[in-house]
Amino acid sequence: MPPARTSPGDRTPTAELRAWVQEQLDLDPARAAELLRRIDNVVAHHRSLVEESKHEAIRALSEGFAAKMETLQRQLSEKDITVSNIARYFEDVVADLTERSHRDPKTKLLNFDWFMERVESYLAVEQRVRWCGVGVVDINSFKWYNDTLGHAVGDKIIEGVARILADQIRSQDFLAVERQAEGRDLHARFGGDEFCFLITDLPGCHQAVEIAGRFKRAVESYAWAREDRRLATRPVLVDVGVVCLRLGPVSERRGVARKLAAELIQRADKLMYDAKGLKSRFVHSTNVRVQGAQLVDMSAVQEKQEKEKDEEAPGESPAARRSSVAG
Repeated sequence: MPPARTSPGDRTPTAELRAWVQEQLDLDPARAAELLRRIDNVVAHHRSLVEESKHEAIRALSEGFAAKMETLQRQLSEKDITVSNIARYFEDVVADLTERSHRDPKTKLLNFDWFMERVESYLAVEQRVRWCGVGVVDINSFKWYNDTLGHAVGDKIIEGVARILADQIRSQDFLAVERQAEGRDLHARFGGDEFCFLITDLPGCHQAVEIAGRFKRAVESYAWAREDRRLATRPVLVDVGVVCLRLGPVSERRGVARKLAAELIQRADKLMYDAKGLKSRFVHSTNVRVQGAQLVDMSAVQEKQEKEKDEEAPGESPAARRSSVAG
């Protein structure tokens, strides 16, 4: 078999070697062909080794890159977790600061401005046609306690009344059967030795007075001598005024909710001062409803009619009641 001839344009190293063998070695064609075949085998094996080395190098580079990428991804993930934790921490800090800004530092009750915003919001969106109560509380003769027994005792009295207020002023005892959520009762420090509250979702007007009376009795029966023995001879008393509001359709309240909230507090404050002036042993109260964007006193006949409606209401299903309210 004659050796393969190289073409004039083939100038690869193998082609040059073939040309040299054919031109410089005096070999018979068979031996020349065998030599060139072996040369091709050596060259092919060399190329195979080179390609294999390339693949190994690429694989090593790829594995190293993958490992580096995995390390980088892990580091980024750890940083993401750290950033997320930091963000969550600051969110909690902001939420805590916001909550504190809404509360009186001494009693931990809502401050008055935030309380009024909540009352306004309640009046603007509450759709259940039920009753609510807004009340104002004043500690009787508080100036005497402060001046005679000292500010430390005065502070204990304020904190004690605040605790009793939060514990006793609640409407859960009177929630409708179908209501599973907790009541949205609100308690606030009005300023100085005065407090205010909102009792929501009541079935009738007398329940607000009953709850306020329960609070008044709890304050006046509390063992104040445990706070300071000198209080044994002059226990703490409170005066309370409550305005009971019959909630009609929300459309009557939505546009004037702020005005109604302010008027409810003003009326309750006046009732409290009436009780104080008369040295009354009872909660002073009045019943009102919204008419023409105003609070108007309810007559005895109207109260009776509303009471009859309330007594009939339990026979309705919750869905039917909500439907009637929406309408």
